[in-house]
Amino acid sequence: MTDDAPELRASDADRERVTEVLRDALAEGRLDMEEFEERLEATYKARTYGELTPITRDLPAPGAPPAVSLNKPPAVSGSWAGRIVGGEGSSSWAVAVMSGFQRKGRWTVPKRFNSFAFWGGGEIDLREANFADGEVVINCIAIMGGMSVIVPPGVEVVMRGIGIMGGFDERDHDASPDPGAPRVIVTGFAFWGGVEVQHKVTKAESRRLKEERRQDELDRRSARHELHAARDDWHRERREQREEWRRERRERRRHGDR
Repeated sequence: MTDDAPELRASDADRERVTEVLRDALAEGRLDMEEFEERLEATYKARTYGELTPITRDLPAPGAPPAVSLNKPPAVSGSWAGRIVGGEGSSSWAVAVMSGFQRKGRWTVPKRFNSFAFWGGGEIDLREANFADGEVVINCIAIMGGMSVIVPPGVEVVMRGIGIMGGFDERDHDASPDPGAPRVIVTGFAFWGGVEVQHKVTKAESRRLKEERRQDELDRRSARHELHAARDDWHRERREQREEWRRERRERRRHGDR
């Protein structure tokens, strides 16, 4: 479509392109359902480019890059400052010998946390933890066992462990940590075992994101339903108009024959 020739007649393909922009805008939350329905109705009533252009003038074209990056929400000033509390940690070590241990939930990570696992395993979960310092060390010794260190997104992780017939591994390394987020250094030794770092959101956040995705899918389905219904109504109106024109022509011809 173009603004240079607003009087040109719009085609069905032009209307379909406009409805695609409207559907994307609804799914992204730029339009609510009432606005979507109003603009959709105007789209199928439009006959020229001049009538179609204003419908999407304030919406981005499909595939256009967003003005603000949507990959990671901007950090809220002071959001991490409230979790770097200083002082001593609430737990400074953990041991598992032919068994297991967990450190998770609300706890304070000390400047240095030491852990040891022999024929066992451990989980050190920092997602809901506070931090005694802006930089903490998690020291892991795993002998024929394994440990998992779970950190929230936005935290910088530095791996400095040594593995012999074992290894230290970080999943989904976060290359752009949040400003002011703590720095976690994972060090230690693994023999016939392993230490793994995972970046994961909390279960509550995971449920919230899952619910958002579910609601987005419902909105998209509703938008597609509205789109198809409006398109069917428009095509039905066109068929009825064509049938009416045919009847009128037949009537004119019949009266003309007389």
